[in-house]
Amino acid sequence: MNVTLSAAMDFMAGHARLLDRRRFELLIDRVEPAGVLAALSGYRNPDGGYGWGLEPDLRSTESQPGAALHAFEVFEDIAPATAPEARALCDWLETASLPDGGLPFAFPLTVKAGTAPWWKAADPTVSALQITAVTAAAAWRVAVHDPAVAAHPWLERATRYCLETIDAMDRAPSAYVLAFAVRFLDSVYDSHPEAADLLGRLGKYLPADGRVPVEGGTEHEALHPLDFAPYPDRPSRDHFTPEVISKDLDRLASLQQDDGGWVVDYATISPAGSLEWRGHTTLRAIEILRRNDRL
Repeated sequence: MNVTLSAAMDFMAGHARLLDRRRFELLIDRVEPAGVLAALSGYRNPDGGYGWGLEPDLRSTESQPGAALHAFEVFEDIAPATAPEARALCDWLETASLPDGGLPFAFPLTVKAGTAPWWKAADPTVSALQITAVTAAAAWRVAVHDPAVAAHPWLERATRYCLETIDAMDRAPSAYVLAFAVRFLDSVYDSHPEAADLLGRLGKYLPADGRVPVEGGTEHEALHPLDFAPYPDRPSRDHFTPEVISKDLDRLASLQQDDGGWVVDYATISPAGSLEWRGHTTLRAIEILRRNDRL
């Protein structure tokens, strides 16, 4: 399948929020990171965390773990440059963590309009592997080039919580927990030896074709091989044959629409969130296809 990059650029210009337009500019043209960091700052709170709809289905203003994930995505984008806001975010996450080192799925909302029910119903007193794993995985990808993040005590506490929680699993977790746990183990594979065994154990829950249905999602919603192993030359790829990955790359490329953007096949909550997810998803698709030599 052929991807039209110029059409994707037009889609981003006409549909995406400023942050994702700046991230797309950084991806395509490798410009200086000042623009994308300025766009990210609009979502930042005085406590060092992020809110204000940085997570598109969580429109509330206060700092949230789900927004921290997306901030780390930007700090990964700017490599090899670093930003002091990344360390400050780790400082906030340290204060937001529960005694076991995990993060709650979400904190109480000050604004509930336009926000998904799974964020509204979150228990702020209980650690959630799903959000802790995906946030820590993103932070580890930043830590590769940012020593301040790599050395931060929050990251090691969160990592230990994730490793111990994954080790205690005795049955297949839900689709997103499985995907985020696999991606977490992939990100710490080179720094934590126990990750190899745990990744092998989680691999038993991955079907050969890599398609894992999302319980409670939209009709036919499922995760796919690239949701578990998006990048080449990483250990998570060992769970899928080259043919399966190639087929999934074809699938991803085929999802580009006539307007140049990618579809969103999961539930979206607000009109703003729906559009913002399309910009984020388009950016992500282009990045994965480029990293896999499809662009």
